Amino acid sequence: MMRKLVPSSPSSLPTALAGTPAVALALAMRGWWEEVNESPAWQDAAFFSLSAAYALVSAVALVYKAGPDEMVCILATLSSLAIACSIDQNSVRAVVFGFHAHVFLFQTRVYTLVLLDLPGLLFFSTYTLLVLFWAEIYHQAKSLPTDKLRIIYMAVNGVIYVIQVCIWIYLGTNDSPLLVPVSKIFISVVSFLALLGFLIYGGRLFFMLRRFPIESKGRRKKLYEVGTVTAICFTCFLIRCIVVAMSSFDPDLSLEVLDHPILDFFYYMVSSIKSSLSLVLPRACSNTLFSGTVNGDTSLCSCPIHSP
Repeated sequence: MMRKLVPSSPSSLPTALAGTPAVALALAMRGWWEEVNESPAWQDAAFFSLSAAYALVSAVALVYKAGPDEMVCILATLSSLAIACSIDQNSVRAVVFGFHAHVFLFQTRVYTLVLLDLPGLLFFSTYTLLVLFWAEIYHQAKSLPTDKLRIIYMAVNGVIYVIQVCIWIYLGTNDSPLLVPVSKIFISVVSFLALLGFLIYGGRLFFMLRRFPIESKGRRKKLYEVGTVTAICFTCFLIRCIVVAMSSFDPDLSLEVLDHPILDFFYYMVSSIKSSLSLVLPRACSNTLFSGTVNGDTSLCSCPIHSP
């Protein structure tokens, strides 16, 4: 299969500056950047590395979930469901990047968009499960009603998936170039909703925990984990929100083409940091952080992983 590349937009320089060392360096860097982007070797190296990274994260999460400690947890818990979703989205990413030469060159572009955006939606659902868990804990601690939180979670996710599927269907039947930026902006808005959830409930939970007496090293560790997970998730969703929004207006920042291997590599490696949270998530959801139940559901806090 021939690799069809999307040419970068040309830029012009004032002739008065053409001989300066800074401009010469800029031209040399631009030439190197274009050479790398058009190199099949660089493309294969970048995307196969991403495939291996996602496969490794998925495999480690799968082994971790299948371990003897995790097997004692009830499978319907939020933590187990989040880990399962994380394994799914990382596995899809690994397959997509493993077959990148075919995925990025589909004649019908909507197929590429589906394969690249669907794991992102699964990631949103995965880590908003953690937001839901923290929200239930916070509401219970503040004696606030928790019965509608899961309904809100399912409703928000349902609306997001329905809108995204409608966009894909319209792109598949009407090859409108204006709808592709709309799809990217929608993904950016979804990422913004996720970072907002982590900022609100992760921040509230962290500061509420700081007011509790820290009686053991294990409890201090859980406080640190909540703060770390909140900061990492917020930062990664913020990066996704900004980069995807910018790519909707600047073709040189597009992530759905084969000839931006370095940009894709660094962008998705940051996403791999988010994926690695699947290893931290069970620790943040273990019963060493809180005792008791959430909404009367003891399974939410029954996992004894990493108990001190």
